Amino acid sequence: MSDGRIRVHSLRMPVRWGDMDAYNHVNNTVYFRFCEQARVEWCENMGYVVRTDQPTGPVVINAACTFLLPITYPATVLLDMYAGELGRSSLMTWYEMRVEGDDRLYAEGSSKVVWMDHRTGGSVPLPDALRAQFE
Repeated sequence: MSDGRIRVHSLRMPVRWGDMDAYNHVNNTVYFRFCEQARVEWCENMGYVVRTDQPTGPVVINAACTFLLPITYPATVLLDMYAGELGRSSLMTWYEMRVEGDDRLYAEGSSKVVWMDHRTGGSVPLPDALRAQFE
């Protein structure tokens, strides 16, 4: 990825039996959960608690995923999260999902994250410390 994306977090997560659907592969909604978990861990590792009792925090306004290969149980998902393309109150995040022991790309996704004032529901500028990571 050479377009200004910076790898900001990696996640290792086991697939649970209940993550599968009637087609015997991980349900599409679970891929979004993998991305969500990486995003929350990244924010919290930087000191931004992801809860509504905080004055401000991240909220996803758009999310997408392309499913390239089916993931099945048992497996461990390896997810790399990237971020970049900062706006005044937003940043883009991207995700690559692989299965441990296999270098192939199983899925790729993205989400646009906006920093929000929890009291008003309006956007606020990204925190300076977060912005500094990309400048």
